[in-house]
Amino acid sequence: MFTGLIAEKGKVSRIQRINRSIQLTCTASPKILHDYQIGDSMAINGVCLTATTIKTDQFTVDIMPETFQRSTFSTIKVNNEVNLERAVAFGSRMEGHLLSGHVDTTTRLVDKRELENAIILTFDYPSSLKGEIISQGSVGLNGVSLTVTKVTARTFSVSLIPHTRHLTNLGDLNRGALVNLETDLIGKYIKENIQHFQGQIRGGY
Repeated sequence: MFTGLIAEKGKVSRIQRINRSIQLTCTASPKILHDYQIGDSMAINGVCLTATTIKTDQFTVDIMPETFQRSTFSTIKVNNEVNLERAVAFGSRMEGHLLSGHVDTTTRLVDKRELENAIILTFDYPSSLKGEIISQGSVGLNGVSLTVTKVTARTFSVSLIPHTRHLTNLGDLNRGALVNLETDLIGKYIKENIQHFQGQIRGGY
């Protein structure tokens, strides 16, 4: 599990593609890789991935076809900056919100504007996620925990404070860019159970 509070930006240093599978190597600071071991989890742009090899300033993960299809890893390139977060440690402060690292889909930036010290980012989203994104609710974008400021039938907006703008790769996005989207974990379960209950009523149970 993750909190959506990014530790640092890493950089993609090597990509090995085999059809829809990828072996991805990222450079990172020794600080975030301190006590990081093979088999441990790392969220890269919000996707939970497992370390297969580790060196002082880099690590490698395997990306399977399912993740390739659901995320921006299908278009990732060497030297791309990526958001990095280690899995939450038991007993740590729970800030941000709970993220599983299992992204739902990618979403496209359709508008970007400045409002005093904030940047307002507006994204589109598919109708299949209706009800999972609500105003003042939480979303994960490239692994960053953010509060939704506005929702319409087709789009939602978030606001970046200067700290988030500089610490993550979201501040450098341009219109048309794709990011990984994970909706609120609790909201998913509520929506699924409501739909199941409504189905039982319609079925006469």
